[in-house]
Amino acid sequence: MWREKIGEIVKEYQDLTQKIANPQSMKDMATYRSLTQALAEIEPVVGKYEEYEKKERELEENRELLRVESDLELRALLEEEIEKLKTSLQELEEELKVMLIPRDPRDEKNTLVEIRAGTGGEEAALFVADLFRMYSHYAERNGWKVEVMSSNPTELGGFKEIIFAVEGKGAYSKFKFESGVHRVQRVPVTEAGGRIHTSTATVAVLPEADEVDVEIRPEDIRVDVYRSSGPGGQSVNTTDSAVRVTHIPTGMVVTCQDEKSQHKNKAKALRILRSRLLEMERESQKEEIDQERRIQIGSGERSERIRTYNFPQNRVTDHRINLTLYHLESVLEGELDEIIEALAAEEKMRTLEKVS
Repeated sequence: MWREKIGEIVKEYQDLTQKIANPQSMKDMATYRSLTQALAEIEPVVGKYEEYEKKERELEENRELLRVESDLELRALLEEEIEKLKTSLQELEEELKVMLIPRDPRDEKNTLVEIRAGTGGEEAALFVADLFRMYSHYAERNGWKVEVMSSNPTELGGFKEIIFAVEGKGAYSKFKFESGVHRVQRVPVTEAGGRIHTSTATVAVLPEADEVDVEIRPEDIRVDVYRSSGPGGQSVNTTDSAVRVTHIPTGMVVTCQDEKSQHKNKAKALRILRSRLLEMERESQKEEIDQERRIQIGSGERSERIRTYNFPQNRVTDHRINLTLYHLESVLEGELDEIIEALAAEEKMRTLEKVS
């Protein structure tokens, strides 16, 4: 199956090469750039396959020589070379299969991450703050910028919800594995009896949409302004700087109040709205984005979880790949590479099975 796919790519490469070599097929510079870009994308695959075919020919030649060779020393050398070529071919085959995996064009995008408290009351809100801090440290380790878009803090330092952007090449490719229900097991600071409680938070990860990806017409939105409020509902601003943007066609609502400037809050709200609309469009769904995100992250119930953070046992378990680590503190400090790389490897393996 993979060789059939390679055959199609080789034919496409030959067709593109002929078109580029024929000036009459060029309508303009834009056509030329489009053809050369398409050629550049598949050229590494063709080059790798040529290397594979060369090794195949060498293997066949050595096998032919082995059939007629009677000298024991030369036979030993040929057998050794054949084994090396077989190993090399197997490695090249795996490399080609990986190259055939379709690249997700969203992987290089910035990302929006939304964390919301699930079951567990104030303890769930504190867990949201822990996850936000974990992701902030992880982003910092990768040289990415974190910008809070919207937050709803609680009096004890937690968040009912927080939405933030992560800006940097490849941010979405890493954070996309974090979508789902995260569960924490620990003794809450509010628990006097020392009993272990289980709380949850939901994480939704969306690729950030550019303005060219999604056009939001002024007549399709309603913008309301109001006075910002802090934990407990008290007013924290004397001006109407908080912004609520409603997308009339879908009924989608985004609120932002973290900035003192009404203009900045509106800009952030539109960034969130644009990304949610893009995700809805990508999934070709007619319903509102909240429903799509419920499919992605579940309802927030304790039983629906992708990862558990168990403080008494110093344990982190990712239930999707049955990976358990016993260094919870470092994970919460943003050392997520081991988990995310394992999830990426699992995804690649599943995709490779389809390619094979």
